[in-house]
Amino acid sequence: MAGQLIHVGAREFREDLAEYLDAPGPVAITRHGQTVGYYIPARRKENEQELAALREAVSQLEGLLTEHGITEDEVVREFRTRRARS
Repeated sequence: MAGQLIHVGAREFREDLAEYLDAPGPVAITRHGQTVGYYIPARRKENEQELAALREAVSQLEGLLTEHGITEDEVVREFRTRRARS
């Protein structure tokens, strides 16, 4: 489906921007049925150094969680609790 034009209203585009930033192809943004603009995602080449660093960070995080007996679900709950307070 990459390359197929997606049509979306301006409000929906704004509300779900993060989703459209990862769109596989161009997005036509409409207002009252008229196309007002296009979002064309730019794909950057993945840097092998960045990927290696991310993999190492994941490995370290998994090790810390295991070492302290903490689950991913507990981390997510704690994050949501702290976020709700701010």
